[in-house]
Amino acid sequence: MPSTLPEGEVAPRDGALPEAAVREAAGRPLGFYLHVPFCASRCGYCDFNTYTAKELGGGASQASYADTAIEEIRLARRVLAELDQPVETVFFGGGTPTLLPAADLGRMLGAVRDEFGLAPDAEVTTEANPESVDPAYLEALLEAGFTRVSFGMQSASTHVLRILDRQHTPGRALQAVKEATAAGFEHVNLDLIYGTPGESLDDWRASLESALTADPDHVSAYALIVEDGTQLARRIRRGELPMPDDDDLADKYVLADELLTAHSLTWYEVSNWARTEDARCRHNELYWRGDTWWGIGPGAHSHVGGVRWWNVKHPSAYAERLDAGRSPAHARELLDPETRRVERVLLEIRLSAGLPLDVLDTPGRTAANQVVADGLAEITDDRLTLTNQGRLLADAVVRALLP
Repeated sequence: MPSTLPEGEVAPRDGALPEAAVREAAGRPLGFYLHVPFCASRCGYCDFNTYTAKELGGGASQASYADTAIEEIRLARRVLAELDQPVETVFFGGGTPTLLPAADLGRMLGAVRDEFGLAPDAEVTTEANPESVDPAYLEALLEAGFTRVSFGMQSASTHVLRILDRQHTPGRALQAVKEATAAGFEHVNLDLIYGTPGESLDDWRASLESALTADPDHVSAYALIVEDGTQLARRIRRGELPMPDDDDLADKYVLADELLTAHSLTWYEVSNWARTEDARCRHNELYWRGDTWWGIGPGAHSHVGGVRWWNVKHPSAYAERLDAGRSPAHARELLDPETRRVERVLLEIRLSAGLPLDVLDTPGRTAANQVVADGLAEITDDRLTLTNQGRLLADAVVRALLP
């Protein structure tokens, strides 16, 4: 959830969508993303649209946030009145959703259920900082209908957590996984970050090995990205910390893949590994396939049938619009066929299922043959799939396929 918003065309005050967009959405899976923009403190690397209590100022309240978000869910129902299909995935992200009471998250989920219905096997995920939950909280989430929890572990190294401005101790994430499992969650993810300035290869190995002791059925491992405007970027610019090194990042990715694969976690997207197909994050798969999702909350992005829009950024402005009976959308864009094709290449090439060759244009198919000759991809059943080496150079592969 980036902190800056792109420009676009003016969005309708009532949030109305073209009839063709709603008709197209009827044939694709439907998901909801619920953004909770609150954090106890700001991590130095984070560029997401989040706010601490000090940054919020007047006009925005954590206590009333669930009611405000529920108003947007009801707006979504009015806009999608002709869409008659249950929700397959719900994802609470942030920020730190679990800063809100579990009952508030349950009420927001309940509004999605009441307005749209949930599929019998719906996946319902919340992100959580390890220190923001306890066994009673996790049990309340499970009772409310949550099926999956994703903990931000990032590292097992104290000095790495310090550089990232993470507040939890190295062992707390592992304990949180155990508590979630004991509460009855079948699916638990750990998020890890590699490439932090000062992190050695041994530090990264220790983080991976530590994470695996908790036996999560899903692990996400992301290379650190230094975003402009963050505290980390300022420290690097001042020379206090070095920039992440591409060769170091590659070495750490290879190590992650080796260790995770050895523990029966299989990659299904370049940065994500799951123990079974059921353990995959179906909500993220919905994004990667360009399906249908409505993003609830300040700064949240949505996509329905080739129409993409994004909400106003600040929680106060978001609440004011909904209080006035208006859509909180800041702007939107109607994606033309070529833009949608390019985005399919960008996203689907990252999946283990591969990119259908018929998505490529003529120059792209020629480039695909060269990518295969270079050992960066394979063609099976008319799909282009990255090799291990190709995953390391996924961005270069995309540049080749979109000449």
